[in-house]
Amino acid sequence: MTSAHAVTAVPAWLGESPVWDASTQTLLWVDILRGELHRYDPTSGDEVLRTLDIPIGAVALRRGGGYVVAAGTGFWLLDGDQVTHLVDVDDRGERMNDGKCDPAGRFLAGTMTSDRQPGAGLYRLDADGGVHRLLECVRLSNGLGWNPSGTTMYYIDTPTRRIDVLAYDPTSGAVGNRRAFVKLTGVQGNPDGLTVDDEGGVWVAMAGGSCVRRFTPDGRADRVVEVPATKVTSCTFGGPDLRDLYITTSTDGLTVDELRTQPEAGLLFRARPGVTGLPASAYAG
Repeated sequence: MTSAHAVTAVPAWLGESPVWDASTQTLLWVDILRGELHRYDPTSGDEVLRTLDIPIGAVALRRGGGYVVAAGTGFWLLDGDQVTHLVDVDDRGERMNDGKCDPAGRFLAGTMTSDRQPGAGLYRLDADGGVHRLLECVRLSNGLGWNPSGTTMYYIDTPTRRIDVLAYDPTSGAVGNRRAFVKLTGVQGNPDGLTVDDEGGVWVAMAGGSCVRRFTPDGRADRVVEVPATKVTSCTFGGPDLRDLYITTSTDGLTVDELRTQPEAGLLFRARPGVTGLPASAYAG
């Protein structure tokens, strides 16, 4: 079992969507409810790059420079001081949540309903700006990731308490044959964000479970990274060798007593679990 240690000092309200930028050797992440895009530099610390007046659910790098974000009820481009609204999605989800780019450079992100009733969805933003609904009847769209070949997609709708696996067409971005990969009803916490390592291992952040769990490609649990905060929200690999596991956490919903007993809740954490991650894909649009 591996333990994580904090690398920031100011707690996030709802930290999420960590993405390693190899070009700058820094980590991007968001504080969803504050609408903040952060950049963590291992040599100089954390800074807020941009604040929007809407929640930012997820961020990804953009091949041409800048970033693409799932924010509010749609997709946006951020480039320096310029903020460009691309499109809103059409469902009853209250806001965008987790998202990630597939290996071909499409940005996938989902929505969520506050009452956790079906009505949200998972969407694919193509390089030409077109949006396609991939999944419907979602309640809280969360973790996304692909196996090293890009032919399998992992997906979490948190209230189902499982990680699903879908066949993925790298050429078209189509999904199919959705089925359960791992059922998590017997463990503490709820599945949130996820990442995949270069061996095909799936790492899932357990919100309410104080840890990140790894599953082998055949669904067998084999490693746990302990985090000294209950609400563990997402994770990704970074560092010059992609062997640092960065982990976001949250203070949202914690009571005064819980905050007192979890002084590091909401901070960004790092661990060295002994495996290598996959490089982050950038949006092609």
